[in-house]
Amino acid sequence: MTSSTQAVELQSFLSQITDRDKGLTAACAAIAEIGAAAAEMAELIALGRLYGSIGAATDHKNTDGDVQKQLDLIADEKFIAALRRAPVAVVVSEELNEPLVLNEGAPIVVAIDPLDGSSNIDANVSIGTIFSILPVLPGAGEPTAHFLQPGRVQLAAGFAVYGPQTSLVLAIAGKTQIFTFDRRVGAFIRTSADVQIKEDATEYAINASNYRHWDPSVKIFIDDCVKGADGPFGRNYNMRWIASLVAEAYRILLRGGLFLYPGDHREGYADGRLRLCYEANPMALVAENAGGAATDGHRRILDILPASIHVRSPLIFGSVWLVDLVSRFYADPHFSPERAPLFAQRGLMRG
Repeated sequence: MTSSTQAVELQSFLSQITDRDKGLTAACAAIAEIGAAAAEMAELIALGRLYGSIGAATDHKNTDGDVQKQLDLIADEKFIAALRRAPVAVVVSEELNEPLVLNEGAPIVVAIDPLDGSSNIDANVSIGTIFSILPVLPGAGEPTAHFLQPGRVQLAAGFAVYGPQTSLVLAIAGKTQIFTFDRRVGAFIRTSADVQIKEDATEYAINASNYRHWDPSVKIFIDDCVKGADGPFGRNYNMRWIASLVAEAYRILLRGGLFLYPGDHREGYADGRLRLCYEANPMALVAENAGGAATDGHRRILDILPASIHVRSPLIFGSVWLVDLVSRFYADPHFSPERAPLFAQRGLMRG
C-alpha cells in the first residue's frame, strides 16, 4: 500500500512540496489551515454531547435541501475562518448557496464540504471534511466561474476523517498521502506515503436499499456480485455501506474495492446525490493519485466540466479493474464477465 513511509509532520511535508514546486505554495498554505481546522473539529467531535447538542437539527437547510445540524454550521464557520487566513480568493461550500469572496486577488479557490456524513453525528460513526483546491481562472467575470473548471486542473484535494483516529488524506503533486493526528504533539504525522489502492479486492460499497430505483446495468452488476462464487465473477464479495463518503474512501485506500453512488430513477436523483465540485472531484483526484480510477459510469470524473457549483454527479471509484468492469456494464447491461478478456488475463477471479 505504501512505500518508504517516513514519520514527517504535515507542515514539514508541505514545506518540501513548496521547495520543489513554488506553484503549489498557496495550495500548501490552504492545506495547513485546513489541517489546523480539522484538528479543532476532531477535538470538538470527540466531546460529542459533552459539547452540546451538535447533532440537533437547526432551522436552516443546505444547498441539497437537507436540514442542517448544529455541527454542520460549526464546521462551516471554522473552515471558512481558516481559509480567510490563507491566500484563498473565493470559497464554495455545501452549506452556502453562493460563492463567498475571501481575499480578492489571491491565486487559488477552494470548494469544500465542511461536514460529510452529518447524519452519523449522534450515532458515533466516522464523519469528515472534503476539499478541493483550484487555481483561479484568469479573466473570470464573476466568482462562480472559478469553480466551473474540470477536476483535472485541481492543484490539490483531500479529506479528513474524524473517527477512532483523526486522519488527513492529501492528494498533491501526483501522489496520495495519509496523515494521522497525534494528540501527544498536536500535529498531523504522515503514516502512509504514496498510497496505492489494491487491485485484488472483494468489497464494494453501495446503498442497496435503492436497488429498485437503479438502472439495469447497476442491478445486473450487483446481482452478479451477490451470486458470489456461484456467479460469473467466481468469488465471494462483501458489501459495505457506512453512509459516510470519507469513511468509505478511506477503507478503499487501505483495502481496495469499489464505491458506487449511481444515478437512479427517484425524483431528483438522475445524477445521483454527490456534488461534483466538492465531493466527486476531490475523491477522484485522491483515487487516481493512488493508482485507482473514478467515473460517472461513462466518463472520467476529472474530465467533466461542471455546469454549476452545486451540480451533482454519479460517482464510482476504487480499484481500476472494478471501475472498468462497472463501466462495461453501463456500456452494455448484458455484458458477460465470463467472456471478457480481463477475467481470463487476471486469473484472480477464480479465487
